[in-house]
Amino acid sequence: MATQTAPPAALNRTASTRGKWWALVFLALAQFMVVLDGTIVNLALPRLQAEMGISDSTRAWVVTAYALALGAFLLLGGRIADFWGRKRAFMTASIGFAVASLAGGLAQAPWELIGARALQGLFAALLAPAALALLTVSFPRGKERGTAFAVFGSISGVGAAAGVLLGGFLTDYVSWRWCFFVNVPIAVIALLGVWRRVQESKAEGSAKYDWPGVVLAALGLGALVFGFTNAEHGWASPEAWGFILAGAALMVLFVVVEQRVKHPLLPLRVATERNRAAAFLASFLAGAVLIGGILFINFYIQIVLGFAPFIAGVASLPMTVVLIATAGIVAKNLPALGARIPTAVGPLFMAAAMLWLTQVKADGSYLVNMLPALILLGIGLGMVFVPMQNLALLGVDKDDAGVASALVNASQQVGGSLGIALFSTVAAAGAAAAGGSPMEALSSGYATVFWWAAGVAILITPVALLLITISRKTFSGAGTSDAPAVHL
Repeated sequence: MATQTAPPAALNRTASTRGKWWALVFLALAQFMVVLDGTIVNLALPRLQAEMGISDSTRAWVVTAYALALGAFLLLGGRIADFWGRKRAFMTASIGFAVASLAGGLAQAPWELIGARALQGLFAALLAPAALALLTVSFPRGKERGTAFAVFGSISGVGAAAGVLLGGFLTDYVSWRWCFFVNVPIAVIALLGVWRRVQESKAEGSAKYDWPGVVLAALGLGALVFGFTNAEHGWASPEAWGFILAGAALMVLFVVVEQRVKHPLLPLRVATERNRAAAFLASFLAGAVLIGGILFINFYIQIVLGFAPFIAGVASLPMTVVLIATAGIVAKNLPALGARIPTAVGPLFMAAAMLWLTQVKADGSYLVNMLPALILLGIGLGMVFVPMQNLALLGVDKDDAGVASALVNASQQVGGSLGIALFSTVAAAGAAAAGGSPMEALSSGYATVFWWAAGVAILITPVALLLITISRKTFSGAGTSDAPAVHL
C-alpha cells in the first residue's frame, strides 16, 4: 500500500505557519524585556539607593531616565526601523540594549547608573517599534492576528509585573546588579531567534528623517517630565511650571512642524484616524496607571507592610495571572465583542482597584488591602491592552508600520514616565500633609496617589465610548498586507 505524503505547497504553508509562531515567541521576548526594564529596579531601589549613596530627589531618575529616553526617541526609532529595515533595526537594538544593561550592572557611581538607564531607553526606542512592526506585517489579518496581538498585548502588563517579581528575587538572593545583567541573555536569545526566523521588511522609498521633529519631540517630552518631577518641591516653583509650559509649547510646535514638513517624523494621518487616536490616548492613560501605580503598590508592600523584595514580587503575581487569563478571553471573543466594549469596561475595573487601594493604612493587611485590588487591576488591564494593541495597528499603511508601532509604545511609556513624576509629587504632598508616625504618613501619601490613579483610569472609558467606532467584523479579517517571510 502506497504511503501518502502531503503536497509540497501544504508542507510550505505548514512550515510558514510554524515559523510565524516561532517569530512571535522571539518578538514577544524582546517586548517583554523592554517592559520588564520599566519596573525591574523598583524593588531594588531602596537597597540600590543605600549602596550607591543616591539621594531621595535623584532616586526617581533611576526609573524615569529609562522611561523618558524610551518615550522621547520612540518615534525616531520607529522611522529608522521603517526605512533602515525592521529586522536590521531589531538586531542592532538588541546588541545595544545588552551592552547598556551590562554597563548598568557594572556602574560604580549614580551618574553612571542613570546614564546606562538612559542608554537602555534609547536602544529600547529602536527595539520596541521594530518588534511590533515585524509582528504587524507577519500577522496581517484574521484570527491568527488576533491571537498574536493578544499575546503581545498582554506582555505589557505581564512584563511590568514580572519585572517586580524578578527584581525582588535578584535583589534578595543575588544582587541588584543582576537586575541589569539578566537582560544580556534575554537580548541574545531574542536576537538569534529573529535572525533565524524572520526575513527583512522595510518601507519603500529613500530614508529622509525629520530632524526638527526629532529635536522638538525629545525636548518637549523631556521638559514635561522634568517639570512634573520638580513639582515635588512645590507647584509654584519656576522649575515646575516653567518646564511644564515650555514642554507643552514645544509639543504644540512639533505638531505644527509635522503638518508642514515633507517627510514628517510622525505622519499625522497615523495619529488622527479616530480609532487609532482612541488607542493612543488609552495607551497613554493606561501607562500612567500601570507604570506609575505599580511603583507605589510595591512601595507600600515593601516599605509599609515590610515584605522582603522577593516576597513583594510574589505578592504581585495574582495580577499577572489574572491579566493573562483575561487577555486570552478577550482575544478569543474580540470578533464578537468588538474593541469598544472591553476598552470602555476595563477602566472601570482599573479604577475600582485603585479606589480599593485608597484604604491602605500603616497596619494594613495584604489579603484585605492589596489582593482584591490586584485581581481587579489584572482584569482591567487585560480588557484594555488587547483591543488597544489591535486598534493602534489596524489598517495602518505598510510604510507606516514602524512609526505606528512606535506611537503606541511612546504613548504608554510617556504616560508611565509622567505618571511616576506626577504620582511622586502627589505622594510627597499627601505624606507631608498627614500627621502621625512615618508609616502613617507614607500610607496617607500612597492613598492620595491611588485616588489620582483611579481618576486617570476612569478617563479611558469616555475615550473609548466617544472615539471607537470600528466594526466588530473588522477583527476577523483586516490588517496590513506587507508580511515578511518567516522560515524554520
